[in-house]
Amino acid sequence: MYPAVPDRHLPSITPLTARSVALSTLLGYHPPALPISALVKVGELFGIADRATRVALTRMVKDGDVTVDNGVYRLSERLLRRQAQQDALTSPPTRRWTGGWEMAIVTSTTRPLAERVALRKSMVRHRMGELREGVWMRPDNLSRELDGIIADQCEFFVSHHSDSSSLAASLWDLPGWAAEADRLLTVLDEAESLAEGFIATAEVIRHLLLDPYLPDELLPAGWDRHRVTVPGAARRPRRPAGRAAASRRRPSASPW
Repeated sequence: MYPAVPDRHLPSITPLTARSVALSTLLGYHPPALPISALVKVGELFGIADRATRVALTRMVKDGDVTVDNGVYRLSERLLRRQAQQDALTSPPTRRWTGGWEMAIVTSTTRPLAERVALRKSMVRHRMGELREGVWMRPDNLSRELDGIIADQCEFFVSHHSDSSSLAASLWDLPGWAAEADRLLTVLDEAESLAEGFIATAEVIRHLLLDPYLPDELLPAGWDRHRVTVPGAARRPRRPAGRAAASRRRPSASPW
């Protein structure tokens, strides 16, 4: 249940560095390509010196994170896939819910610790809730493919439950998620500097990865059906009624 698993299985928010600012800026752009002058100016907004940004970009090219052509930096193919994955995971496509539940049961027997950890992380990323050890479930209302980590270790079933609302409440702490979303919106709205807003936005996006994306029928009573747009990013968390959206625009940020 949230928040029992999130901190261990999602990327942590790291302090701002020349690399993290440049990478997050490119990840937030579509298409993800900017001239060095723009990346240097973004760095300067966060108190990062021109030379530090240039050195970071050189290292990113060497590490295969970006490519450069005529002074324009672009995400590498590897990070383009990561950007697409981030976009898909943050706001997955939904479909009409007919009452069914996805159930993934771990069938592989002797698994190394690394495989077990990778599976749990993947389940959390795909918004599956753990019913008990080795049994993961969620409403069958998302249109997405589960990755190979899950497919290689699990068998899949479609099931039904006589009280889906109670089952959802046992899998996710929905009031806890809403309270944290409310807190983060306040932090975002009250941020006094660009750097504070940048980090707060990254925390909001990270929190969105924990939204179980329940169908309307399973949402708690009183929840607003509108979503708040994270400033500078096309991502909308669900929120309790009564909380005004933060209106200050800031650069997009990525927890990845």
